[in-house]
Amino acid sequence: MTPTPCVSEHDLSIDIDRITDVIARAQLESGEIPWCPGDKTDPWDHVEAAMGLCIGGRLDAAARAYEWMARTQLADGSWYSAYRSGVPENRTRESHMAAYIAVGVYHYFLVTGDLDFLDTLWPTVSAAIAFAVGLQNRTGEIFWAVSPEGDVDRMALLTGCSSIYMSLKCALAAARRLGYAPHLWDEALVRLGKALQTRPHLFNMTKARYAMDWFYPVLSGAFTGDAATRRIDAHWRKFVIPDRGVRCVSDQPWVTVAETAELCLALSAMGNDALAGMVFGWIADKADADGAYWCGFTCPDLTVWPEERNTWTNGVVLMAADALRRLTPAARLFSHRFWNGP
Repeated sequence: MTPTPCVSEHDLSIDIDRITDVIARAQLESGEIPWCPGDKTDPWDHVEAAMGLCIGGRLDAAARAYEWMARTQLADGSWYSAYRSGVPENRTRESHMAAYIAVGVYHYFLVTGDLDFLDTLWPTVSAAIAFAVGLQNRTGEIFWAVSPEGDVDRMALLTGCSSIYMSLKCALAAARRLGYAPHLWDEALVRLGKALQTRPHLFNMTKARYAMDWFYPVLSGAFTGDAATRRIDAHWRKFVIPDRGVRCVSDQPWVTVAETAELCLALSAMGNDALAGMVFGWIADKADADGAYWCGFTCPDLTVWPEERNTWTNGVVLMAADALRRLTPAARLFSHRFWNGP
């Protein structure tokens, strides 16, 4: 069972500007945001970092990040899985990496209210969602990827499909804002939701040891209400180290800041800000003097590992802080109430 929280405002105090600077310093002139300076870029984490820039008020930098996505999008609507300074490094094309731009662009719209920007990026978002939906099986799950040789990998990932579920919601919301009615996406969302909710056997169960498979169905809103509470309660002790954070994998004593911040987002999405705030307090101070958050640390010895300070980790810390402190109009992006009403 999850604990009863006791949280003070001090637990949520972080330096927004310094965290945002970590991302801004890593961003290339092209708009590309690598994991850290000199490292690779993947499209999903690039968008996560861009969302952090947006929360931190670096709107021009965030816009450049999305414009980079528009320029590098492939003809089928996807992106390669990894780039290094704009040069493809891994030519696999993953469904969830393609679809996630819908979340980032809609997030930018919620923060800024810039309908022109949403309209400009719409062809990019639309093509990306079409690529992902094109990989949906008749039973609802969406296949993971297309290989560099053009073969469809028919494995379905629970975390990846949960991310696509959120992406579809954002794409549909953007479409409605722009006056479009892509009914096939509505159908795809319903089918994907049923697969996530009722057909766990469709997904790669070897990933169940990863924390993301536990809470991503809640974070995305595929599980809400009592179903979300039951899911979080069922595996809390499996993944959570009290007063430390969330294990990346259940059988290793390694807490990751990103997964802990994402659990905060999931708990806040359910409406449990008190518990989310308590968990956020465990990682609020896990940063270097320059504001860069650690990737992770071992328990109980608190050895920081690895040494890299990833842009996307800092991005999701900002997203969790936004959800808890209502820093921007996009603070409600993951809220189940926002999507489903009271």
